Amino acid sequence: MKLIRTIIRKEWEDVRRNKLVMSVVVGVPLLMAAIPIIMLFIMSRVPTDPRELEEMGRMLANPIFAGLTPAEALQSVMASNMLVLFLMMPLMVPVTIAAYSIVGEKISRSLEPLLATPISTAQLLVGKGLAAALPGVVMAWFSYGVFLVFARIFAVSDRVFSIFIHPMWLIAMFVLSPLLTIMAVNVGIIVSSRTTDPRAAEQLGSLVILPLMVLFLGAMSGFIMLNNLTFWLASAAVAVLDVGLVYLGVALFQRETILTRWK
Repeated sequence: MKLIRTIIRKEWEDVRRNKLVMSVVVGVPLLMAAIPIIMLFIMSRVPTDPRELEEMGRMLANPIFAGLTPAEALQSVMASNMLVLFLMMPLMVPVTIAAYSIVGEKISRSLEPLLATPISTAQLLVGKGLAAALPGVVMAWFSYGVFLVFARIFAVSDRVFSIFIHPMWLIAMFVLSPLLTIMAVNVGIIVSSRTTDPRAAEQLGSLVILPLMVLFLGAMSGFIMLNNLTFWLASAAVAVLDVGLVYLGVALFQRETILTRWK
């Protein structure tokens, strides 16, 4: 654990010095949290159009929206669909850090001394993975907390606010979100260890967002119903994928090959 903590401190120091990465770590989650907040604010002041409710008929079939007034239903459905944005946060931040963690060190000529140390490949990847994952999870939870503060202000009723602390949201934020972070970190490290350009590594690693975009579009169109079961099944699938990616990352990270190929 001492070696892993040393790697984490080193990675965080590198991130702190990189203004571009820091802007992504802090700015992107807050910007994405602002979108549902702005939507809540606007919908709390705009009269409800019955035609909009007719268009959302399939989404309103979700039992968690049962018994709501038209104004409450409109706010609840639209803001709940933004839940996917909160799941994207712990993907974007760790991918940026993890993608830079290895290929960036090669460019700065600090990878060779690191690989020459007695630290094992597993310890090295765990340290780099935690260094990338923790900021992503913390910022996602912080952004969710900021959203709840403003949701308390702009929600048209207590019933609307209760939607945002529904078990569906809690499962997504505190179970699925960390698992997605682990997935993003492992993909970022794998890609970073196989490429020689930080930007290419970051762009390739960002592809992990595509499945969430499918979920987002499916929820917005009403074809996918967001509920507890949906997020439990997604959490189980991502957990299995995480285990496979961890083993794959260790297997693909070959010190000698990386050094000789990049020289």
